[in-house]
Amino acid sequence: MNLNKFIITKLTAVLFVFAVILPLKAQHDDVNITYQLPPQELIDLVDGAPSPGTSLDPTRSTMLLMDRPSLPSIEELAQPELRLAGIRVNPATNGGSRGTFVYGLSLLDIASGETRVITGLPDNPRLGNMRWSPDGSRIAFTHTTNEGIELWVAETGDARARRLGNFMVNDAFYGASHTWHPDGGMLYVKRIPADRGPVPVAPLAPSGPVIQQNLGRTTPARTYQDMLQNTHDEDLFDYYFTSEIVAADMNGRVTSLNRTGVISTMSPSPDGNYLMLTTLSRPYSYIVPAFRFPQTTEITDRAGRTVYTVESLPLLTEVPLGFNSTNEGRRSITWRNDAPASIAWVEAQDGGDPRTEAEIRDVVYMMDAPFRGQPVELARLKDRFGGLWWGHGNFAMIRENWRATRTERIWAVKPDSPASGQTLLRERNYEDRYNDPGTPMMQIGDDGQATLLFASDNKTLFMTGMGASPEGNRPFLDTYNTETGDTERLWQSEPPYYEMVVTMKDEGNLEVITTRQSTTEPSNFYLRNLGDGSMRQLTHFEHPTPEYKDVTREFVSYEREDGLTLTANLMLPVGYDAERDGPLPTIIWAYPREFGSADAAGQVTGSPYSFTNISYWGPQWLVTQGYAVIDNASMPIIGEDGEEPNDTFIEQLIMNAEAAIRMGAERGVTDPNRVAVGGHSYGAFMTANLLAHSDLFKAGIARSGAYNRSLTPFGFQAEARTIWDDTELYITMSPFFFAHQIETPILFIHGEADNNSGTFPIQSERLYQAIAGLGGITRLVMLPHESHGYRARESVLHMLWETLTWLDRYVKHAEPVTETAAN
Repeated sequence: MNLNKFIITKLTAVLFVFAVILPLKAQHDDVNITYQLPPQELIDLVDGAPSPGTSLDPTRSTMLLMDRPSLPSIEELAQPELRLAGIRVNPATNGGSRGTFVYGLSLLDIASGETRVITGLPDNPRLGNMRWSPDGSRIAFTHTTNEGIELWVAETGDARARRLGNFMVNDAFYGASHTWHPDGGMLYVKRIPADRGPVPVAPLAPSGPVIQQNLGRTTPARTYQDMLQNTHDEDLFDYYFTSEIVAADMNGRVTSLNRTGVISTMSPSPDGNYLMLTTLSRPYSYIVPAFRFPQTTEITDRAGRTVYTVESLPLLTEVPLGFNSTNEGRRSITWRNDAPASIAWVEAQDGGDPRTEAEIRDVVYMMDAPFRGQPVELARLKDRFGGLWWGHGNFAMIRENWRATRTERIWAVKPDSPASGQTLLRERNYEDRYNDPGTPMMQIGDDGQATLLFASDNKTLFMTGMGASPEGNRPFLDTYNTETGDTERLWQSEPPYYEMVVTMKDEGNLEVITTRQSTTEPSNFYLRNLGDGSMRQLTHFEHPTPEYKDVTREFVSYEREDGLTLTANLMLPVGYDAERDGPLPTIIWAYPREFGSADAAGQVTGSPYSFTNISYWGPQWLVTQGYAVIDNASMPIIGEDGEEPNDTFIEQLIMNAEAAIRMGAERGVTDPNRVAVGGHSYGAFMTANLLAHSDLFKAGIARSGAYNRSLTPFGFQAEARTIWDDTELYITMSPFFFAHQIETPILFIHGEADNNSGTFPIQSERLYQAIAGLGGITRLVMLPHESHGYRARESVLHMLWETLTWLDRYVKHAEPVTETAAN
């Protein structure tokens, strides 16, 4: 079929759906039900308290343990919320509306193993934004009340906490409300201006229409959500995001720096004499989020007076599309962590457009205080800047990468003598996990700055990596000589454990802190001496679901029909015996990933020795209900020999799914006539496509997906082409245009407040209505107040009930396969 006829045919079907089918309302006897509960064992799984969160202090001598609650109630999630420029704010607190909190704090001494509970915390604590002081003697954090957000500090010496000052913090820009001065005796804080006045009131009647226009400029943008809608939204954005910067000492004395504005970030120089501020300004936009609004980055002195304006960027609506695209002007502005007061930034040399041919795409510049001289070139990059690790005056590392070729280069530079040039340390395909040399370990200095961790010779780095191999991941610790390029393996995780280095406790004595787990033991922290081989357990987090410790989980490898190696986690119920019990109803849960080569796609990921976690979020919980679970099944989509991965998206999806079903059937654990497929987000997109283009499954579970790619016309996921570049591709990959072929029962679940780019709630609503109007078997569950991931206890329990009810009806109790059919 030629392209025009193909498009006309599909669009005719779509117009029919919109004109005739969509107004119809499917009638069900349970569409007005209240929140439902799954079996008690699943309720217990959801209500179980998670293990504490952890944070190591900069000196690597104390670990902060943070007690976390189970899921919040729907009432908590239903609190008032403003959605402004891509950010969600609780107007009552002037902080994030969907943050997570901790309710208890403890200090674990690494040397002795002693744990002390931090006392003096507020009643009904809702704590967050933990920040260690540079010397590790204090922890600053916020406490969210019904009236606002307070700043608190805990002393590690006596393990007592107290409120600092009597002002309210502005945490509208999540997690950026306070930062330590390098001397550890003072905090820079964003506080709510005392004189900001009442909340702007929306006019009863508008003064005119809301108008947007474009006069010939090219302004492509992905499908962002929660954008500003009108002038009242602009006023609300100014009101809730405007902060005053103050300095608060440990006695509670507060000094204003006389800097008030929509300040998004603040960062003191390593010597503490300067402060870097980024401030947003009008004109705002209704099509791009706050991080693309006009912004000015300035250097101020300690009194708040401007010393140097680093950059003033306009509204960024004309940034080119595509991977490795970026804006013009100075970007990635940062302090040089190993110097008292020097800044660095990057500037594109190709207009930020990856389609423009250029020998040099990015240049890294530096400038020293007092910021009156000319910028100095530190490095010239063939591809796009991807990160910088500061070490000392004679060594720093710069990363560049390029998506089209999957190329990564690491350069060594000398910040104190930039004219000496740059040295290529390595060039590799970043998709090649088997040959990944790892990333350098960092340390936090006395000024609170992160720099490369060197051995005593000041030239040898410590490198940690996942250690991917055909047998699975085996994390490692290496040394890397920056002068010779030689490496030496100091340690590698050994079966039957999955262990990885978290940090170096004492590089001289080769003491490291690791996390260690096995299939039956949850992850805990250990102190390991690599010299004498001794090891001591630091934390003792218990098995979260001991009743399911005998669940069978096998890390399996299998092949699809073209010989590509795939992997998955195969989970079977407690006490299951294939010969005695026969094949089981099975669910395959997956998420497609794109690769530039079959070699990279066929590399094994994951580990056979990681902890068997029974999660209520993925599909693992179904193993408690009599299902075989094929979790994290490989779904590689490969593009080679000039083709893009998505050129054969459907065909490769089907090959991957067939291979997973065949693997389970050959092992005798999967009944191929009773298999479901499911996924979240892009996994839901996968699910709908598999049901539209194959008859492999009995049912599908599609959560928070996108199904009509004409609603994401400027690209999606790893697809950089627009709908106008390849209209047929967009239609072929959209299950909405093939709703008439979805005859397998499909359950849609979506958060009503989904703010993920591309997965508007209307995506699920429209595909459900199309399938229902065409006579298919489908159900749509819209979860009130939920975003892309579901957080409320009631929502999660109902999700489990809906999923189990659907699968039991259409999979478990479907007609089982006979021996003849199997053969």
